[in-house]
Amino acid sequence: MLARSAVFDIYGDHLLSSTKWAPVAALVQLTGVIDIAPAATRTAISRMAREGWLTAQTRDGARGYAMTPRAAQRLATAGQRIYADHTPEWDGRWHIVVVEHSGDRSARARVRASMEYLGYARLAVDTWIAPRASDDLAGTLGPGYREFHSELSGDPRQFASSMWDLEQIADAHRQYDRWLTELVQGFPDDASDEERYLTRTLAVHEWRKFLFRDPGLPPEVLPDAWPGTVASERFRDVAARLRPGASAYVESCIRTALGRA
Repeated sequence: MLARSAVFDIYGDHLLSSTKWAPVAALVQLTGVIDIAPAATRTAISRMAREGWLTAQTRDGARGYAMTPRAAQRLATAGQRIYADHTPEWDGRWHIVVVEHSGDRSARARVRASMEYLGYARLAVDTWIAPRASDDLAGTLGPGYREFHSELSGDPRQFASSMWDLEQIADAHRQYDRWLTELVQGFPDDASDEERYLTRTLAVHEWRKFLFRDPGLPPEVLPDAWPGTVASERFRDVAARLRPGASAYVESCIRTALGRA
């Protein structure tokens, strides 16, 4: 796990609904549990601050970082997708976006990464499609795009399978489900809060990757017996069972960093 990803996970999964801030010492301790070196964590924090995700703040004499409004919005949206127990009802129409003046190759690559993260597939050059509009579209693209909704003729399942590699996505869900089952198999009832934090962190981190893999298509366009349904249910169950202990460990690390242990 990269230090940057681990820090994002801590803020998104534990701090978003509380302080939105943590001492550097606590972040170093929390990432150290998953074998990330202190220097790597500090470098990641500094880089995230330069990129506008974090801002330096000292509280109670402890040097730390708070998430910026931009980061809070991005992490809140990601959290809704990560823990969603259903997909919104689909009206049968597709959302089509035409990006204007996407720029040079690097700019086009950034647009592509952003659109795929939001669940869109490329329909044509600078044209993207998804079963529903993303609330983050304007914040991602700015004013340089046009959008409209349209019904498409033909079988929506066939269309979806032509736009997204559904078999690859399905296989990724099966692999995750097997991996998570093995991860928590025999997990002791008397496990420490640190062990619960570690296990939950690994489970959430791997599941978070589906934000970039799985567009969250409605059931109407997915194959029958979609494995993502089972994998999602298992993930939410494991995450919920481990959350109290994991949260307690995060809070204890922050208290220690503030000298309140």
